[in-house]
Amino acid sequence: MVDILVIGGGNAALCAAIMAREAGASVSLLESAPFEWRGGNSTHTRNIRCMHDEPQDVLLEAYPEEEYWQDVLKVTGGITNERLAKIAIRESSTCRTWMRKYGVHFQAPLSGTLHLSRTNAFFMGGGKALVNAYYRSAEGLGVKIYYNSPVKSIELADRHFIAAILENGERIEAKACVLAAGGFESNIEWQREAWGIDEQGKSPADNFLIRGTTFNQGILLKNMIGAGADSVGDPTQAHMAAIDARAPLYNGGICTRIDCVSLGVVVNENAQRFYDEGEDFWPKRYAIWGRLVAQQPNQIAYSIIDSKSIGRFMPPVFEGTIADNITDLAMKLKLDPLILNKTIEDFNLACRPGTFDHTALDDCHTEGLTPAKTHWATQINVPPFYAYPLRPGVTFTYLGLKTDETTAVHFNGKPSNNLFVAGEMMAGNVLGKGYTAGIGMAIGTAFGRIAGQNAAKAALDTKARELA
Repeated sequence: MVDILVIGGGNAALCAAIMAREAGASVSLLESAPFEWRGGNSTHTRNIRCMHDEPQDVLLEAYPEEEYWQDVLKVTGGITNERLAKIAIRESSTCRTWMRKYGVHFQAPLSGTLHLSRTNAFFMGGGKALVNAYYRSAEGLGVKIYYNSPVKSIELADRHFIAAILENGERIEAKACVLAAGGFESNIEWQREAWGIDEQGKSPADNFLIRGTTFNQGILLKNMIGAGADSVGDPTQAHMAAIDARAPLYNGGICTRIDCVSLGVVVNENAQRFYDEGEDFWPKRYAIWGRLVAQQPNQIAYSIIDSKSIGRFMPPVFEGTIADNITDLAMKLKLDPLILNKTIEDFNLACRPGTFDHTALDDCHTEGLTPAKTHWATQINVPPFYAYPLRPGVTFTYLGLKTDETTAVHFNGKPSNNLFVAGEMMAGNVLGKGYTAGIGMAIGTAFGRIAGQNAAKAALDTKARELA
């Protein structure tokens, strides 16, 4: 019997497997995907948000604990577990040295990467390189990797893990287990169930695009909740960015995101604005825009800018719709030209002169307009004009398993002694809603390492008792 069974194949699972193996436990890792698709959503990541009190190689200036915590409070609206959030924050200050030990390299951020040079450390080669480095390290340490091994259920005795049951019927016992199999973002049927039916008699989820892996179906998450594990989070809350409506259903990744929202206006299919495009810095707000679009008719919206904004954001992977005037732009987008012209005219009239600075919360704002645009509000008046279609792009869902600082899975408020959880499956403890760039990797790395350590301790203690 193996000491530790890790279920999942992304960042959190790999961190857990490496830590458990380094602690002296034998480890097997079950990845539901085939080799070529291993790594889950981690392959689409590119950075980790890191606390630091002074400049550190690729990280500029300082990003202290309190500022990081205030950012988490702001984006979540206070729907967060402070103790767990601060564990992730503090762990993020030391994790890069550990990550380098296992082959992860960092680089300075490229221009146009959302002003993250102070807060986020970028992976050289992106998430795919990070995942590959961890797999090499894990295998080098003796972790046994099994691909095409989706788990459908967990066998429990009271709160105690006994075995994992694979979809092919195979039963694998272990002395302890770490669950790190992701959320349910790729399960469109579950998304429909969570979101229900809108005023038009349709399910908003039918218009969702999934930014990441097809393999995060939430099968194990649903099984655990059904088995009595305590859950946390709203099933409709997720890291949900506004992405190009022309993106593929799965695996579009970061390149499908539209980053010019804060530079112009966003209108729905009725050609009307519906939210403050300049509320805060884009890294702290990009992941709320998918949910905002999800609440619009037919889950479609359009980001509109003029020529002044070209070059101020990361170019999208798809070309925008271009026109020399707003009427022609509306016709190309199949929007009402009279209403769109009125929307743009009202916005332009409401803009107050200021000093535009996209790297700061500047004084360019609107007055007498609802919704207001509180920063970076400049008139849309320099042709040609550009528009990019937006749909909700789901990265990962926040419904997960309730845990504590040990990462133990809880049942009726009581922790398991040998079943632990990390990554997306528990991120909702920290992220009740909202998102800030790079925090998902901080949560996965912090709690993946803790889960691996505690699973190893549980397994090795069991072995010691058996030998006594």
